[in-house]
Amino acid sequence: MQQNEVTEVLDRPLSRELLSRDLTRLAYVAQDGTPRAVPIAFTWNGTEIVMCTTKNAPKLPSLRANPMVALTIDTEVHPPKILLIRGRAELDVVDGIPEEYLRMNGSYEMTAEQRVAWEAEVRSLYDGMVRIVVTPTWAKLIDFENTLPSAVEELVRRREERQHA
Repeated sequence: MQQNEVTEVLDRPLSRELLSRDLTRLAYVAQDGTPRAVPIAFTWNGTEIVMCTTKNAPKLPSLRANPMVALTIDTEVHPPKILLIRGRAELDVVDGIPEEYLRMNGSYEMTAEQRVAWEAEVRSLYDGMVRIVVTPTWAKLIDFENTLPSAVEELVRRREERQHA
C-alpha cells in the first residue's frame, strides 16, 4: 500500500473518530513464535500511533526481535466500525512519564479528583517508560455501510454475478 493511500484512509472522518479513542488492540509475534493480541492505551499524533508501557513489559523483547505489528481500533455498537492498521514498532525508552501516556487516557470517564489520584499513582510507580511508536504502512476502514471486509466484498460480488447470470 502506498503512503498516500494509507493517509487517505486515515484522514477519513470515521478514521479520525476511531483514532481519537483510548484503546487499541496490539498484535505481535511473541518470542515463542505464537501470536499475541493485547489491549493497550494509545494516542494518535497525526502521523504515528503512540503507546506506552513499562520498561519490563514482556512484549518488549518480542517487539525488538520482530517489530512488525497490527492494530485494531473498533466500536462496541452494531454495525461495528473498525480501523485496521499495520506497521513497524519503534521503541523509545524514556525517563519519567511520557506526555502521551498522560494524554492518551484523557477520554476515560474520571472525575477531576480521580484523575489527580491516578496521575499521582502513575508518577510514583514508574521511573520511566517505553514509547511504542507505530507509523502506519497499511490501513483499512470497515464501516459495514461503505466498506466491508474483503471476504464479504467478494461474497457480495459473487451474489451480484449470480443475480445477473
